Amino acid sequence: MNRLPLLLGLSLIPIAWVLSRLGMTGHMAGHMLAVAVAAPLLAMRLRGSTFDVARRWQRQITPMAMMLLELATVWGWHLPALRHASASFPMIALLEQACFLISGYLLWSAVLHNANRASGIGALLLTSMHMTLLGVLIGLAPRPLYTMADMQHASPLGLDPLADQQLGGAVMLAIGAVSYLAGGLSLLGSLLRTETDQPT
Repeated sequence: MNRLPLLLGLSLIPIAWVLSRLGMTGHMAGHMLAVAVAAPLLAMRLRGSTFDVARRWQRQITPMAMMLLELATVWGWHLPALRHASASFPMIALLEQACFLISGYLLWSAVLHNANRASGIGALLLTSMHMTLLGVLIGLAPRPLYTMADMQHASPLGLDPLADQQLGGAVMLAIGAVSYLAGGLSLLGSLLRTETDQPT
C-alpha cells in the first residue's frame, strides 16, 4: 500500500502550524494546508481503515453535514473575537488549527466514502464557493480586518497589514477554493465515466 499520502499529510501538519503564526499570509496558508491539502491526503490514505470515520458513522458523517461543519469552522474562526483569542493564547491557536484539520478530514472522509457521488460533488463545490467568498472578502476589504495584536506576528515578507491581508485572501483562493473545486470536478468526471461505461 502506498504510504506517501499519509506521510505527506502528516508532514504538512507541523508546517501548517508554523505558517499559521506568521502574519495574515502565513495564517491563511497554514489553515489552507491543514484543511484543504493535509486533510484530503489523510482521508485518501485512511479510507477503508479503522480510522475511516465515515465508514463507522455513515448516518452522521455525510458530505452535506460535514460541509456545513467545515463552513462553520472556517468562517467562525475568522470572526474578530475568536481571531483575537487565538492570537492571545497558544492553546486556543492549537485548538483552532486542530479544528481546521479535523473538519477538513471529516468532509473528505465523508465524500470519499459516500456511495452517492452527487452528494459528495455538491458538498465539495459548495465548500469551494464559500472558501472563494471568504477569500474575496478578506482580499478585497478596504482596511485591515484584524489588528496586529490579533495576527500576533508581523508579516515575514515585510508587508504592511493591508497588503498582508490581501495576499492572505489570495492564498485562500489559490489553495482552499482550488482544492475543493478540483476535488468536486474529479468526482464529477468519475461519475460521468461510470455512467458512460454502463450498458444501455
